[in-house]
Amino acid sequence: MRINKFLAECNLGSRRKVEEFILNGDIKVNGEICTDLGRQIDVDNDIVQYKNKRIKPDQEKIFILLNKPQNYVVTKKDEFDRKTIYDLLPEFAKKLNPVGRLDYASEGLLLLTDDGDLSYKIAHPSYQISKTYNVQIDALLSHEEIKKLREGIVIDNKITLPAQVFMKKIADKYCEIKITITEGRNRQIRRMIESLGHHVLKLKRIQVGDISLDNTPTGMWRFLTAAEVLFLVKKTARKPANKRIRNKNENRN
Repeated sequence: MRINKFLAECNLGSRRKVEEFILNGDIKVNGEICTDLGRQIDVDNDIVQYKNKRIKPDQEKIFILLNKPQNYVVTKKDEFDRKTIYDLLPEFAKKLNPVGRLDYASEGLLLLTDDGDLSYKIAHPSYQISKTYNVQIDALLSHEEIKKLREGIVIDNKITLPAQVFMKKIADKYCEIKITITEGRNRQIRRMIESLGHHVLKLKRIQVGDISLDNTPTGMWRFLTAAEVLFLVKKTARKPANKRIRNKNENRN
């Protein structure tokens, strides 16, 4: 097993994060510091240490779903002393890491797991796992604007992948849409709407792939069902749709 995948399965963080530990000299393999990102680990025989403490992959992985409220940050500690999602979770969940992000003002479905490798794949756009949101906007979108959202919006000199967009509600001063994307750029949906000259009033993630909030109340959590975990495993088992796509920013919509 490649060393970054091994370390991710030991709950040290995502594969990208653990590469920092390797390059910093924090990892030893069989008593010697390893800074080789391509190192292969013999899971049964090699002794791997992080800061001189032996580590092993967990045998059983945990997957939970949280219905995140507004005004909570997706982090374990906040420099501004704001409430974090971990204030809503039981003690055992403190070791779990979020799959992607929802920003402070956003709410809805957030997955957490200690499976670093699977978490990386779920968040990566090349596996095309859809994320669906209900979005309230401070204006009534025109047919042309909806068409632009569907076909792609230029953000940071790069066009977004096609999205599914449906009008849910029309009011005098605002509208609500349902939008499904397969990317995870930083604040992507908010920036897509802002590029049209409008602003998001509310944003709620309601579904990731086949996994939905169902009846999970705001601020509450539940374990994923076996069928939901199997969906994620199967969806990420195939080859990525496009290896050239890189996910430089986690989903922070």
